[in-house]
Parts: sequence; structure tokens; C-alpha cells
Amino acid sequence: MSHILVNVAWPYANGPRHIGHVAGFGVPSDVYARFERMKGNDVLMVSGTDEHGTPILVEAEKEGLTAQELANRYNRVIAKDLCDLGLSYDLFTRTTTGNHEHVVQELFKQCLANGYIYKGVQQVAISPSTGRTLPDRYIEGECPICHADGARGDQCDACGNELDPIDLINPVSKINGETPRFEETEHYFLDLPALAEANLAWLNTREGWRTNVINFSKGLFKEVKPRAITRDIDWGIPVPVEGWIDNPNKKLYVWFDAVIGYLSASIEWARRKGDPEAWRAWWNDPETPGYYFMGKDNITFHSQIWPSEMLAYNGQGSKGGETGKYGPLNMPEQVVASEFMTMEGKKFSSSRGIVIYVKDILSRYPVDAVRYYISVAGPESSDSDFTWAEFVRHNNEELASAWGNLVNRVANLIAKNFGSIPAIDESKLTDQDRALLEQTVAAFDTVGGFLEKHHQKAALAEAMRIVGEINKYISAVEPWKIKDDEARLGTVLHVAAQAVSDANHLLAPFLPHSSQKVWEALGGKGTFSPLPHIEEVEDLDKPGFTYPIITGDYKLGVNVHPWKSEPIEVGAEVPKPKPIFAKIPKEAVAEELERFQAELDARRAKEAERLAAAKAELKK
Repeated sequence: MSHILVNVAWPYANGPRHIGHVAGFGVPSDVYARFERMKGNDVLMVSGTDEHGTPILVEAEKEGLTAQELANRYNRVIAKDLCDLGLSYDLFTRTTTGNHEHVVQELFKQCLANGYIYKGVQQVAISPSTGRTLPDRYIEGECPICHADGARGDQCDACGNELDPIDLINPVSKINGETPRFEETEHYFLDLPALAEANLAWLNTREGWRTNVINFSKGLFKEVKPRAITRDIDWGIPVPVEGWIDNPNKKLYVWFDAVIGYLSASIEWARRKGDPEAWRAWWNDPETPGYYFMGKDNITFHSQIWPSEMLAYNGQGSKGGETGKYGPLNMPEQVVASEFMTMEGKKFSSSRGIVIYVKDILSRYPVDAVRYYISVAGPESSDSDFTWAEFVRHNNEELASAWGNLVNRVANLIAKNFGSIPAIDESKLTDQDRALLEQTVAAFDTVGGFLEKHHQKAALAEAMRIVGEINKYISAVEPWKIKDDEARLGTVLHVAAQAVSDANHLLAPFLPHSSQKVWEALGGKGTFSPLPHIEEVEDLDKPGFTYPIITGDYKLGVNVHPWKSEPIEVGAEVPKPKPIFAKIPKEAVAEELERFQAELDARRAKEAERLAAAKAELKK
């Protein structure tokens, strides 16, 4: 058994998450974690809501709430959505815990002691109307490098270069359209140039990364500049330096603290299970690989920023140094970044109303239909487009017709003719029977090989190919026509049930909810595919502060079945089956498009009204 660390990007708590988000970080990470557990590995899967930074303040102000109140609201919304999606976190927490603050400050102090954090000055964008620091992402203008419009103050999506807001040509605030002013203020900086050689050397040892991810990551080091890790803001983690720690208007920058959440969440998980040092098996053992799942807009933070923070903490940059009490920390094994998913040809954007929220789609459609579509048509290695027509087609033709009908047909034939799983009569086995079972057994290596390399689309395609082979077998042997040879009929149905059971194991990481139903349809007892649950807990360091966590129990041999062919139980009662997948009416496509357009128009009108009011206020 090996330890496997699965770190999942932290959703930002300024609103509910949409399908584009979970297609990048959510479902792919869960598929991988479930697969590794079925292999018998000890998986630790962690994440939480990212709750600091100016965008939280901006949204809270719009809604008449404090930043903490807004974070509390969306922490609950997001936790419920991700739990409903079946994401099997060992711990999904948040960044406003006392534990997270302590861990972040500990890393800051050690990086400072090692000389990789220093004090300097920076031109900071300020809102003239509020006097508040504007976040880099909330400033847009013309890129000074490629001259594309709509470049953000932190990065140009057109050319991929990192930027500072002051670099932009004709910068404007996305909040109210005003031109920001720039003021020089004192800040702490992460000395990325002093860590670049070690960071790039580590990247050059990486194997098996997606081509787009490794190429982009190495490109980040063509020109490396120090980056400020503090902000003039009253919402965030206090800077643990004398003269700064009590300053209400100086906080650590959100991107510096959020990535440390992987470590702090692991520590919180260990503390909650009553073994405070248990997290070290995943972070200090150099043989333990850590996999990071995210959308491509987060690559920078996971292949440059977080590795640089760990190198600085470990004392492994050009200035040397010593590791702190948490180290030495393992560098990522792989950054598994997906591309972008669009919606009906348009880029997902909550602010622009181009969105399908997780809670909305799950309220109308089965969760595994959503997971399947994300897996089969998601942005694994290239941008993909969510369309309602394709969502319905994949559900109806593949889940309902190919897989669901197969399960129901086999279960119904067994229930009707035997009432329980029949035994195999070896004398009645044919080469055709053996060939099918050989295919399903061999598929564990093939599908598993794809999953190990994070080729989830290929893995799912191979699993569904096996489903197709089982359907061909049923059509060829025609068990409904076997009338006078009960032994042969029983053998055929046993073979079919075993093959279906094997296919169900192969599909379980993708379809945990329905795989439980398939297991039960073939007479299985107990839990086949464990699901996460939400618990209300009290903060370990701030009495009275409560919040929901996602957690679960996932143990091989107890509630996790192995990644191999398990012999089905002869004599297990097989009840008359109920449909596991239902077809979605084709009319749903037009209904969804009409609903989307109506909601889009309403959001655009509301946003135009808000922006007009903000501009009118500026003129007063």
C-alpha cells in the first residue's frame, strides 16, 4: 500500500460554483482518488473554500454583508454542491480557520528567516472613490506585450504573460469603470528569482505531465520577478512581523495563503482524527506522490508559486536555509490541469450571466449523468464546449441505452428465470463465454493504465467499449431463446452478470452513485461505492466558530471494492430490476436554452443597472 496525496484547487467563496469549475478541479480529482483507493492505496484528498482577498470584500459590500458573513454563506453553498456531486474529500475545509492562519504564518516566518521574503515598495492600484486597494484581477486594459484588449492586472490570457496592474495600457476598474490611481506602499515580497533555478530544475525532472501544462510551466521562468505577498487590505491573514501583525490594513495576499491550504487542511484532518502527526506520511515521505487538480488558469500558482514557497520553506533556493517544523515538504508529483470548458460556445462567466450552477443542474438531472458528461466531454487536454444537446445525447445513448439497458436486461433475465445468481456449469462454457470474461478482466489493466496517467477520457472510453462488448455477447447468445437447457442458460447469465459486475467496477470511479445501484441490482449487499457527507464542526482554535466540512470513510475491503474482477456470489438474490438510468426528453434541450437566455438577459440588465448607478455615484 502506498500513500497518495490528492490536492484539489480551492473554490473561491464569493459565489456558487458552476459546471466549468467542477469540470476542471472537481470530477477529475474524485475519479482519480476513487481509483487509487480501489487499488488499495491510502489516499488523502483535501481542499476547502478560499475566503480571503478583495473580491470577497467587494461582493460583501454589494450584498450588505461583512466579509466573514459572505464567506460563511458561500462556504456552505459550495460544500453542499461538491458533496452532492459525490466528491470524496477526506477533508474539505476553509481558509478562515485558526489552524490555517497558524500554518500560513509559520511558513511565512520560515521563508522570511531563510531570506526568501524581503520588504520593499510597490505601486498599488487604488480605487479613487473608495480608497480601497483594487485586486489585480479586477483591473483590465490593453496588454503592453501583445496589445490584446481585456488583459487583467495579473495576467494576459491572450499571450499568457504575467503582468502588474501598472503595466496595463488604459487600465480601468471592473467594479465601476473608474480609472485607478497608483500609490507606492510598503510590502513584503517573495523572492522568486532566488528560487527560480531550483524551481526550474525540479520542473525539468517531471515526467508524464500534460504537454500544455509542462510547457506553460517552464515558460513562466523566462522572466521572473519578485512578487508582493502582502496587500493594503483589512481582510486576510495578519502579517506575522512586529509592527505589521496588529496593523488592520496590512494582510497577506490571498494567493500566498490559499496554496498553503493544502498543507493546513492535511494538518487539520490529522488533528480532527486524533493523530496530529498523521499528515506527515503524505508530506514528509519523499516516496509519497502529490497530485494537484485544477483548471489551467491556476497553473502558475501550482507550478511556480506554491513550489517556490515550499523551496523557500525547505531552504532549497539559491540562498540556502533551514527547513521549519513542518518540513521538509514534498514538491508536487504532478500538476494535473484541465483546459477551459465553455457553454454553448461562450466562455463561462458568472458576472456576465453565462453560467450553469452546480446546484441548478443537480436539481434537474441525475448526478451521475452530470459526472459522466464532464468525464466524457470535459476539457482534459483541450478546451471543450458544454451543450445541452450533447449532454442529453450522451445520457440517452450511452448511459441509458447502452449501460442502463444492459444492466436491466441481465438482471431481469436472472430474476425471471432463477431469482438469484445461477452457478456456472463448466461443461456448458464456450470459447465465446471465456473470451468475454477474458476481455473484462484484461480491461482493469487497460483502464487503470489510462487513469494512472490521468487520461480519464481514454479510460472511460475503454470502459464503455467493454459495455459494448457485453451487449454484443448478449445479442449473439440470445439467452431468451434458451428454453430446454437450464444449465446452459444459467451459465450464460452467470457469465453476463460477471461481465456486468466487472464493467461496474471499471465505471465506479466515474459513476459512484449509480454503481451502488448496479451492485444491488445483481444481488450485492452493503456499500459498493462510498459517498461523502457533511459534518458541522467547531473550529479547533477559535471556540464558537462553526462550519461544515465534507468528509467520509473510504476503506478497501470495508466499503471500497478492489480494482479487479470480484467473483459474483452464486445464490445472491436478484430482485426484479428498476431502471437505473432514465432518458432525458429531447424537449429538455429547448427548455434549457430558453431558461438560460431568460436568466442571461435578467443578469445583464441587473449588471447594467448596477454599473450605471456606480458611474452616476462617481459623477456626484
